[in-house]
Parts: sequence; structure tokens; C-alpha cells
Amino acid sequence: MADFKIPTLGKQLEIPPVTPGASAHIRPYVARPEQQAKLGFPGELVPDWQHKAVTRLGELVRDSRALRVFLDSCVECGACTEKCHYFLGTGDPNNMPVARQNLLRSVYRRYYTLPGKYVPWLVGARDMTKEVLDEWYTYFHQCSQCRRCAVSCPFGIDTAEISMAARDIMDTVGLGQKYTNEVIEKVQRIGNNLGMPGPALRDTLEGLEEDTKEETGIDVKFPLDVKGAEVLLVTPSADFFAEPHVDGLIGYAKVFHAAGISWTLSTHASEMSNFALFIGAREHMQATAMRIREAALDLGVKRIIVGECGHAWRVAYNYWNTLIGPFDFLDPNFPAPQHICEFTYDLIQRNALTLDKSANDDKVVTYHDSCNIARASRLGNIPGGQFVLPRAIIKACVNHYHEMASGTTEEATFCCGAGAGLLTDELMELRVKGAYPRMQALKQVIDQHGVNYMAAMCAICKSQFTQVLPYYEFPRDLVGSIHGLVSRAIRLGT
Repeated sequence: MADFKIPTLGKQLEIPPVTPGASAHIRPYVARPEQQAKLGFPGELVPDWQHKAVTRLGELVRDSRALRVFLDSCVECGACTEKCHYFLGTGDPNNMPVARQNLLRSVYRRYYTLPGKYVPWLVGARDMTKEVLDEWYTYFHQCSQCRRCAVSCPFGIDTAEISMAARDIMDTVGLGQKYTNEVIEKVQRIGNNLGMPGPALRDTLEGLEEDTKEETGIDVKFPLDVKGAEVLLVTPSADFFAEPHVDGLIGYAKVFHAAGISWTLSTHASEMSNFALFIGAREHMQATAMRIREAALDLGVKRIIVGECGHAWRVAYNYWNTLIGPFDFLDPNFPAPQHICEFTYDLIQRNALTLDKSANDDKVVTYHDSCNIARASRLGNIPGGQFVLPRAIIKACVNHYHEMASGTTEEATFCCGAGAGLLTDELMELRVKGAYPRMQALKQVIDQHGVNYMAAMCAICKSQFTQVLPYYEFPRDLVGSIHGLVSRAIRLGT
């Protein structure tokens, strides 16, 4: 597929080889029995898995009118065909959103529609077989649930919901994905995706305090488990130590310091991410999020602010109120929850921060929109805030900013290529190919404007790009966080 072309994006990149002569890295590892058991799923494929899979599909359709509409309404018009980055990168026809949907839709038609029961060959209905299950496992783990196809569909069919339903069914019959389920178990047991215990977290934060004091000469605190603080900050655990994420955490701390607002992190809830969204498991989404409510109540905070991330903000924005609300114990004068970009943007609008753009004059910046911010949630109370706020913060901190040619709308921006539990080494070939459309747009803005810094909000995006950029012969340190730019630009008083 090296000669596959995406129209209108200028000079073309080639998709680099990842495993020459092989294509094995397109299917994730299956969860081990003990991983499954910890989450209450069967440890291996159950004997009557066909019956259980069909039954679970019926339950999901019964309980979600939206899912039923998505399965019933597709007319295969093809509007979604070139919207999927995995189809554009791999050229595999099963990665066309409509074709991927049909892997589930064909089984739904066979068991839950009259034509499918009596004339299955006429409506493309299929029996639930092991071959079908294997196709599900492969291709529903080649969907990052970015929803780019959904905003282009004339019927609003959301492939992300269909993908989550398929993964839910597979977990139910004992065919879970290793990476996602391992992360869900860690955060529920320990409090963060990385399995970092409290003492290690405290040591890390103390180290950041020392580094920031050395840089600024000012005692910027990184507080942990402070009762009575105004703000509980919940952020992706990658922010604690991994580049380029940690620059963002330092930026948050500097913003809180400059604003004079007391804040704290929590060992009990040291993770914002919620991988249970990827498998559609509401009970696990709730169990993961509940730690945050428990920490907020225990610490007696007035506000919950969440860090830079994509899918985690989608969960917080769309689901927290029903999963762990109501938030009647928080200050009603502030959003519950509030995104760090909303917080920083408000301070900038009120001239409450002193920012020196020249501190970033070595940076020529562009911005990558996280899918779950751009298409599945909102920021602020202004139209298109999910696009406006991040760019306003960046432009307040830099003198040199340029947009990618692919655009800044819900329909235009491309996925990083590793969301929804696909950020795992065994899928590197898929990840590199899935990143192709975004890499193509990045190449164009580099060629035209000399961009050397791509700001990204989502922790998954930043992790994906640091590993994928070298395959396209871009420097690994090209990607950074929004609040990394804030950290460099902000001027702190004593």
C-alpha cells in the first residue's frame, strides 16, 4: 500500500515498512484467563459461546435504541468509505466503516430481523460462526472509535458504538483484549493505568518540585492528598514521568501557582483515563470513575479539574453525571467537572496569567485535534469551543503558529491512529498505517512553514506520535503538550 494516495493533501508520503515481508502486527493479544477473571469475564471461550454471543447482542440492542437504529438504518451509500484512517492506511476493504459495521450487522440481521431469519442470503445475514468471531476480533480492534465516519454519515451511524458493542460481546464470551483489560484492572485495583503505588507517585512529584525550583527559582508545589484543597486535579498517569507528557503537568502546577489556587493530586484517584469506555462496559466505567468521586469527597475539595486527555474527557463530559454524580458536594459556581484547558483559557481571558510568547520563539507550532475532544465532547460554553480553546491557549503562548491543511472541523481532523485500546506494541504495524493521514498533513505544514512542534492534548495521541514519528523520518520530540508551551511562556512572581 505504499502507493496509496490521499487526495488534496499535497506531496505524498510513503507508508513505511514496519515488519518487512509480514503483516502479523494487526491483531492484538488475547487477554489471559486471570485478566479476564479479575474483571468478571470468562477466562476462555465458553463452550456455548455462539448462543451467549447472540443473546448478548440481543440484550445490547434491546437496551440501546441508538444501537438498533445504527444497525437498521445503513443503506451502504459509501459516504464513510474514505473517512477511516485505517482504511486509508491499510487499503483493507474491511476497514471501510460500512464494511466493519456489517461484520456485526450481518449477525444482527440473521437473528433479530424477519428477512434475516427466513431469507438470510437476500439481506447479507450470516450465522454466528468461529470465522465470524475471528473477523470481529481482528477488525473491531482496527477501529479507534474516532467517530470521523459518524459525522460524515447522512444517518449519523456511529461506528464507535458498534465497535464497543462488538467488544462487549467478545468479552462476554471470553475473548477479551489483553492491553485494554489489563489497564482496566490496574486502575481499579491501584488507582492508575501504570500500576504506580502511592510512594512512587510521591517520590516522582517531589522530584518534579526540585526540577521546577531549579528552573524557576520558585517553590512550585506538586501537592498530593492535601485535604481541604480547593481543586482535585485528575490527570493521565503518563503526565507524572513520561516525555512529552510531564511538561504538561509542570504547566498545570505553574498555572495553579500563578492563579493562587490550592490544589492537590490523589493517590486514590491518580488516573483520569477510563479504558472501560473502549469495551462498552458501563459497570467498569463506573468502577473506574468512582475512585475520583471517593477521592473528591475524602479530600473535601470544591472543584474537580481534569488534565489534558481525549477519551477520558469524553467520559467525564458525557458520562460522569450518571456514573458518579450528582456533584452537589462541589462548588456550584464552577463546571463539574472542568477541563484544564477551560480553566487556563478563563485565566488568560481575565489577564490573570503573565505569558511571554518569546519564550517559545524556537517553536513553530501546529496543533493536532484529539478525536474525543473534537467529535465526542465539548470545551467551554462557546460554539466550537473544543477547537477554539486549545488554539487560543497556544496562540497566547507562541508567536509562530500554523494550522494543518486538513482543517479544523469535526469532519476534517484525523485520528492519531492508536485510540480505543490500540496503543500496544503488537499493533505497531496497524498504528503506523493508521497514522498515515495525520502524518501526511503534518508533512505538508512542515514543508510549508517549518513546523517543529506539534501540540497535542490527548495522552494517547502523544504516546502514539512519539513512537510513530520516527517511522516517517520525523523527530520523536516533534510532539508536545499544550501546557508544555504554557509552562515555558508563563512568568511567575514570588
